[in-house]
Amino acid sequence: MRGGGTPPTARQWRQIALITAGAVALYAGFRVLPTGTNLNHIDFRTGGSPGSLEMCDPSNPQFIPVMAVRSPVSMTIATEGAAAQAGREVRGVARLATASGKAIGPVDLAVMHTRKLHLLVVDPSLGDYQHLHPEPGAKDGEWVFAFTPKSGGLYRIFADFTPTATGRGLYAGADLEVAAASGERDAGVMATVLRGVGTPPTTEAAEGMRVVRDGHVFALKVEGGELRAGVVADLAFTITRADGGEVALEPVMDAYAHLVAFDEGRSGFAHLHPNEGDLSRRPDAREPRLTFKITIPQRGRYVIWAQVNLGGVERFVPFPVEVK
Repeated sequence: MRGGGTPPTARQWRQIALITAGAVALYAGFRVLPTGTNLNHIDFRTGGSPGSLEMCDPSNPQFIPVMAVRSPVSMTIATEGAAAQAGREVRGVARLATASGKAIGPVDLAVMHTRKLHLLVVDPSLGDYQHLHPEPGAKDGEWVFAFTPKSGGLYRIFADFTPTATGRGLYAGADLEVAAASGERDAGVMATVLRGVGTPPTTEAAEGMRVVRDGHVFALKVEGGELRAGVVADLAFTITRADGGEVALEPVMDAYAHLVAFDEGRSGFAHLHPNEGDLSRRPDAREPRLTFKITIPQRGRYVIWAQVNLGGVERFVPFPVEVK
């Protein structure tokens, strides 16, 4: 007999058709189940072109040129009450919307690193960096936040978030003008961290890639001795106590430390997480050491800010670096 077997009967064909129809219906049913968001991947389409913004490879973090490329999400910043001024708490509202004008609210964003939306705020001198977690506002697409700027000038605010419709990280940027405080000399009221000169506050002594503050010694080492444009670099971040005691290092946003690098022109940033991602494996108590990878495409001057949690208090420590 030709064909090597008996062909399916009419009854078997009906069974196959019913199984296939059931599978298609089940698939279609899952596709139409409500996800909480009215947005889909088309609302965040970037096309994968060189001018698009998408999350980089976590194993090889890149510098993200947020201000140089077009994002499918726009962000505007407004203040509530009085205009922003250095030394005073600023209450603000960030409004997020897609390119077509659709509001981006809480149901539209996934929780990443314990929060749905992260704002990275930095002043013109790179001497004041703050990491904020806005809360949903009264209207959909509004996110309220508060912070106290340390200096005057045009602050830049970067938004870091992940739409639930795509599962891919996206970014946006906006500026906020901050008036100088009474008697403030210039926008670099702190030490001019970027150039590594000036007189730092009495509680902080900067020595290249080593900062002493509040009884702790923070150090950042570049393996190989220097950062070079376009080359993957390994960084080692350590903390010790001046008295030799144990360091009360606790997790912050699902990591034992975060590093954020800004360029002199604040065109973007690189947000780094340690290679030691297992929180159950605590770093050494007397000298915790965490390692990071980074690739910076352009030469120039940068500041790498370390964010840590010491005994329940978040600390931000700057390290000026030169990329050759």
